Amino acid sequence: MILLDAPYVSEFLKKTVETLEQPVLDTSIARSLAAGTNISFIDEPDFVSRLQAGERVYTNSENSLDLVIRGAGESHLARQIEICKDKVLFRETTSSLYPDYRFMGADFATLDKLTVSDMAFPVVVKPARGFFSLGVHMVRRAEEWPGVIKAIEQEREALNAEYPKEVVNCGKFIIEEALDGEEYAIDVYYDGNGEPVITNILYHQFTSEDDVSDRLYYTSAEILQTWLKPFTKAAAEIGRVCDFRDFPIHLEVRVDSKGRIIPIEANPLRFAGWCVADITHHAWGINPYECYFKDMRPDWPAILETRAGMICAMVIGDVPPGIDRQKITKVDYDRFCDQFDNVLELRRIDYTAYPVFAFVFAQVDEKNLDSLMSLLSADFNQFITF
Repeated sequence: MILLDAPYVSEFLKKTVETLEQPVLDTSIARSLAAGTNISFIDEPDFVSRLQAGERVYTNSENSLDLVIRGAGESHLARQIEICKDKVLFRETTSSLYPDYRFMGADFATLDKLTVSDMAFPVVVKPARGFFSLGVHMVRRAEEWPGVIKAIEQEREALNAEYPKEVVNCGKFIIEEALDGEEYAIDVYYDGNGEPVITNILYHQFTSEDDVSDRLYYTSAEILQTWLKPFTKAAAEIGRVCDFRDFPIHLEVRVDSKGRIIPIEANPLRFAGWCVADITHHAWGINPYECYFKDMRPDWPAILETRAGMICAMVIGDVPPGIDRQKITKVDYDRFCDQFDNVLELRRIDYTAYPVFAFVFAQVDEKNLDSLMSLLSADFNQFITF
């Protein structure tokens, strides 16, 4: 079964739902998003009955998690979702794997009362339930703490207005050790025996150590060849302590200078958000949703043989912070696309509703990687007319 919800459902996902003949929970939002398709809908009692019978479920958006949790009741599925969504609980559950990793949970009301002099800086502060790097702050020194608390206070109202509390809840926060190293995002599902099957690995590129943005992700044959086995092993260890079964997640990890793989977070019942999971199809010709529902395992050696030397990237056209999006009159999408060698797909996003005007999937020769790197520091105001 699949739940379709805002903020975005891709054409690829809708066609996949039709092809797989997966039933979709009947909601007004799903009806609107699936208009013009031959998708089959089921009502909530049927959905709950199938859910409790152990049928696999996928949601493109964490906006729908509350529907699943309500239907799953006290089941194992509900427990798996809660472990992922509550970042403090996730750290507690996986603590035996990373005994030296430091973290703590705190309510927003107590953040300014914490004894920060006892903390080992740098630390990251973020909502215990979060998404899309929203409300995330790096704190390198104790002197920065009051300013960060003030910034979080200013962000809370906007974040809670744009996303349901099941997605971003700015009432409870986690303060945790800032991880050094390279960051990767892994789409993986666990089969009925709890064995992980990776469908894609994305490298998350940043401009600096303080950058927490989501502007650029990319994958390549070299990335898969290097990290498929170690990340599969790490995912298996995480799945064992969390007891993940029949369960897809979007797992974010950091690899430090000693080669240690430490998870940042696990996002439940989905792969990359905003249907960015479709990059798997662009890069490798694999349908990740089909893999999950049909228990398919990518033949990585055969796939990677034909894709050496190429990078497949996803770039978010984010609206620069502090801009009144209601005053935007035009976005020059053609000029934005001119920044890429080979645009595979352009997704125009409603920038009045979200601080994003586009997603671009592009193919780039590894020799031209610098052209992608330049976009990390580019001022996207150049594509916007007010």
